[in-house]
Amino acid sequence: MKVEGFPSKSTISAIKRGFQSQCVSNVKLDGEDFVSKLLDRRWTLPHPDAKIHQVMLSTSKVSQPGRALSDVSFFNKINPSFSHGLMDKDDGEPSFFIVRDDLLHPLINGNKARKLDGLIPLVEDHSGTHVVTCGGCQSAHAAAVAVSCSERGIKSHLLLRGEQPEILTGYNLMSTIYGNVTYVPRSLYANREKMLKSHADYLAGSSGNVIWFDDIMEASLSENDGAMSFLQKDAYRSDHPRKIVIVNEGAGDVVALLGLIRLVQYISQNHILGKERPLKLVVDAGTGTTAVGLGLGAKCLGLPWEVTAVMLADTIDGYRRQEKRLISGFKRHFGLQIDHCFDEIDRGLVHWVERCHPRKFGNVLEGEVEACQHIAQQTGILVDPVYTLAAWEMSTVLREQEAEGGATVVMLHTGGTLGMFGLAQRYKSYFSNLKTGLFN
Repeated sequence: MKVEGFPSKSTISAIKRGFQSQCVSNVKLDGEDFVSKLLDRRWTLPHPDAKIHQVMLSTSKVSQPGRALSDVSFFNKINPSFSHGLMDKDDGEPSFFIVRDDLLHPLINGNKARKLDGLIPLVEDHSGTHVVTCGGCQSAHAAAVAVSCSERGIKSHLLLRGEQPEILTGYNLMSTIYGNVTYVPRSLYANREKMLKSHADYLAGSSGNVIWFDDIMEASLSENDGAMSFLQKDAYRSDHPRKIVIVNEGAGDVVALLGLIRLVQYISQNHILGKERPLKLVVDAGTGTTAVGLGLGAKCLGLPWEVTAVMLADTIDGYRRQEKRLISGFKRHFGLQIDHCFDEIDRGLVHWVERCHPRKFGNVLEGEVEACQHIAQQTGILVDPVYTLAAWEMSTVLREQEAEGGATVVMLHTGGTLGMFGLAQRYKSYFSNLKTGLFN
């Protein structure tokens, strides 16, 4: 199908280069000015705020590899005190801090909300009426897209890998309620680009428009360079009612980095975590996009922070390739005025590490569900056995290593709450054997 109403990718790139060469100042910006300019845009989240809790540990001997978390007692200090941007140390027990992004939204919690923070407004700015994306059967990304689009009057179409489960639950249930779900055989899902384009063409019919979100990104320049208004007024003008925007699986592209940089800017304020104290920022890694976004934010703002990402879905070589790809894309789209910091960025931003406990089979290790129960009953904080538990474990290890005046350890809780329902359905034996209480 010939797509009408949108310029080609090469045309957009040419327009972009022309406006950049005419309008970008030769004066380089410092880090804070660059980030402020970068984040001067519309967002999905009304505010970047996040609650921060302090998790107290009952013992200083918690970091031995393989040690069960059930041997450690935790206490959640919901309102920790901050003094001039330096987290006040408790005189007694060791602790780490936790950024509660799992509380951002009842259904779109954690890093999915941050990744979509800068994406959804661009879809709206380009008059998108439908969004097509894909994911696994229990895709948190698909559910987040469905809910976010529904809240803004945009229709979402979600291509989920595999077969419809007998019982709809978790993210799968939310995707079905808020969006339009199609289950795709694994053989077809393997070629995601072809699958997404074919479905978008079908939705567009003979009169609609189809565009990849990547092409929207190519056209989305800063507000001051004039290119956006030009493209909006002319190249994107169309009388066709349907405008289909294709978003890649996981939204793991450059635009997803912006929401994480916005979070870093927020929590680095002097009255929160501050800019002076060394931090070890811990996050679980699926695609690795969240970790790279945090690293970019810290580097651009000149913060003495190290991002530690627990690898859960790929090899270290795979994560490093993803990191280089995202950094390259970020520089291409946004880096014209801050070249002086990119030499260090090119050497890597993220400290990629293995999880504390090796995996056995499937996605759930025996004992991890019980560890989640232990943490929930003692702190009121829910972590999932696959992703956020790994970040919690790494935070306890780093807290011990950074004792005696070392860096402060801060964990980003990336959510995953609804994923527990899908895991309980798939791994029934682990969940059916949960103890009824801590002392049984």
